[in-house]
Amino acid sequence: MTFLTGSTARPRLGWLAAGAFAGLALAVAFGPALTMRPARAVDPATTPEHTISVSGVGRITTVPDVADVRVGVMVTRPKVRDAQVAAATAMQAVIAALRKAGIADKDVQTTSLSLQPVYDNSSNGNAPRLTGYQIVNAVQATVRKLDTISDVIDGALAAGATTLDGITFRVDDPSGAEAQAREAAMKNARAKADALAKAAGVSITGVSSISEQSGSVPVPVPYLAAGAAADKVASTPVQVGTNEVDVSVGVVYLID
Repeated sequence: MTFLTGSTARPRLGWLAAGAFAGLALAVAFGPALTMRPARAVDPATTPEHTISVSGVGRITTVPDVADVRVGVMVTRPKVRDAQVAAATAMQAVIAALRKAGIADKDVQTTSLSLQPVYDNSSNGNAPRLTGYQIVNAVQATVRKLDTISDVIDGALAAGATTLDGITFRVDDPSGAEAQAREAAMKNARAKADALAKAAGVSITGVSSISEQSGSVPVPVPYLAAGAAADKVASTPVQVGTNEVDVSVGVVYLID
């Protein structure tokens, strides 16, 4: 059996300590490089899409089949009660005239009903003086037989209407025209996308998104307040004209 003496053991312990220290230093120096790291898979959702964004417009011209006529009465009296009675009597006569012209009750809707004080501001530097009250009562009548528009207007004015706010022509069911305009808008958008793709040397592979805006453009016929018009023998001429239904789309196409 061999025993190490004190002088021999101390150097060997020093070598062991030095080796441990060197190993620790290497571990510290190269630890980050040797540490196991989880593999990162590529997320398909983060892959940027190659796209072309275009807009398309479709426009269809239609012939209106209904009209909305707005007529009413405007009455001013010194007292509220007197103004109310006069306005009610006049409007009842106007509504009766609309019925006589063939307008159904479901197609007559009150659009304005207001009571306002009337002041005289002509006094020199004095406070305005209350002179009476004004009541405005207006209705909108939907005319479904366009060849009777003149009769509806003239009858209402003859019955006592003092305001004629205008006429709006429209298509009662615009869904068919909107479908045609939508199809035209998509064809317009695709034609633009095809031209861009050809110029860029790429191919369209699909659609990423579509957005739409639609609406009809009515043809308003303005009228001024008319009281004397009812005294004319000639009937009021009215031209129906045409309307336009517009649909705009925004389409984002995928390309390859």
